[in-house]
Amino acid sequence: MSSSKTKNKNNSKKNNNKKYIITISVLLSVFILLIVWIFLNEAGVFDPDKNTDTNPAQSTKANTSAFDKSVVFTSLDDLSGLEYKTVNVTMTDGQSFTMNIYPEIAPQTAENFLKLVSEGFYDGLTFHRVIEGFMAQGGDPEGTGMGESSETIPGEFESNGYYNPLSHQRGVVSMARTDDPDSASSQFFICYGDASFLDGDYAAFGFVTEGMEVVDTFLSDGTDASDRPLKDVRIESMTIVE
Repeated sequence: MSSSKTKNKNNSKKNNNKKYIITISVLLSVFILLIVWIFLNEAGVFDPDKNTDTNPAQSTKANTSAFDKSVVFTSLDDLSGLEYKTVNVTMTDGQSFTMNIYPEIAPQTAENFLKLVSEGFYDGLTFHRVIEGFMAQGGDPEGTGMGESSETIPGEFESNGYYNPLSHQRGVVSMARTDDPDSASSQFFICYGDASFLDGDYAAFGFVTEGMEVVDTFLSDGTDASDRPLKDVRIESMTIVE
């Protein structure tokens, strides 16, 4: 009897051990499957919409540059082979200057700027911030540096995933923005000198082709502590030259 009981106990222990091992295996398998499911779900495998970039600025800025990093434009002559639109800027003092806008360099930036010009958005606005040796900034409907148009556009520059080959040199037109790389709207600036330290972080898109000396006169009457011209520097009209 004692031998039979011992065998039964051993068999019972073996069966319990098997059940324990099977239970652990099942739980481990379920846990692994759960981890795999979570990973695939986050990757959008079960929900195709999760793979859709919901930020249009992010989805349209990548791989849209027509240039690689071996191309750098530093002068107007470098731009001679590119298509452009010419914008004439007439100031309220009667002086004027012209800018070429290059859609190939920054397509969405150029499109937005030309759209605002065609709508008369810039007519009557000022250059509210002018810094000698650096730049003249305008395009703010509030004239305070805080205003913008109704839309913002993606920043077409390298640090934002888009290669822009136009270096910030004297006469170059570029977009102002906040710390948000996709916050450019209507405000733009014209470089007075070498501002290449802005390359890769701001979307250059145009060049002053005639009348840069007019832009120089924005500094003639000096500026206050906030770099605002002491004498009103106001745009009478901007028009696209057909």
